[in-house]
Amino acid sequence: QVQLVESGGGLVQPGGSLRLSCVASGSIFGFNDMAWYRQIPGEQREFIAGIAFGGTTYYVDSVKGRFTISRDNNKNMVYLQMNSLKPEDTAVYYCNKRYNAATWGQGTQVTVSS
Repeated sequence: QVQLVESGGGLVQPGGSLRLSCVASGSIFGFNDMAWYRQIPGEQREFIAGIAFGGTTYYVDSVKGRFTISRDNNKNMVYLQMNSLKPEDTAVYYCNKRYNAATWGQGTQVTVSS
């Protein structure tokens, strides 16, 4: 049973923008903090942005001011607006609960390259 589905990735030039979307099953979304993570091949998956049910957001320094996380509690959706993209943002992006992560989805590939 697929519970997390990410979409919206692609190839973009440095300085460009992408908007990622994630739909989660109700059992995952609930009242939980949701988050976006990313993973570069050969490295550990890292947390980059989180959002509480009420909308409070928090980010790691490397994406602060460039990425914006949001959620639609009626649709069980989480979004990540990514602006001013850099080559070092290239990774597979995943969404999940911020704490006690559920089974990971397939993620969506973001490639930033000229």
